Amino acid sequence: MEIFENIVFENLDFRTELLKRGEYENSTFNKCIFSGCDLNSFKFINCIFQDCDLSLVNIHKVVLRDVKFKDCKMVGLKFDTTDNFGISISIENCTLTYSSFYKLKLKSMIFLNSKLNEVDFTESDLTNSIFNNCDLSNSIFSSTNLEKVDFTNSFNYSIDPEKNKVKKSKHSRNNLSGLLEKYNLIID
Repeated sequence: MEIFENIVFENLDFRTELLKRGEYENSTFNKCIFSGCDLNSFKFINCIFQDCDLSLVNIHKVVLRDVKFKDCKMVGLKFDTTDNFGISISIENCTLTYSSFYKLKLKSMIFLNSKLNEVDFTESDLTNSIFNNCDLSNSIFSSTNLEKVDFTNSFNYSIDPEKNKVKKSKHSRNNLSGLLEKYNLIID
């Protein structure tokens, strides 16, 4: 596999100009379009994706280690199909919707200022993760380890404490309804 290091890719449309299959280290992708591309078996290590469109990208067996996504559009990504050994990503100011982290170990993951609508976190381990100012509308938490997760500034989430591990997770008083929704209570 060819290795590409310390490269900056800018304003490229990889739907028409194919990205060479290989391992990308310490590289930056800025304002690039990957929408619908096949990145099967690529490796991204210590890379930054800034203001990119990654919607409906095939990320089967992709290695993601120390990868930062900032200001990206990420619709329909199946992170649960990646090479999940050592997966390490952070999400900041992104639209990450209709995506799946099913059964992934994502300890200490950081989600900042992002729209995380209809994301499946079923059976994932998010211990010590941070959701700061994230909209979690219709996201799924089922048999998810949410111990010590910080939801203090996030909103629109629905988490059943009886079906998830929530010990020492942090929540604001304004969003307690997200933990009590199944009881159909009226909270003022």
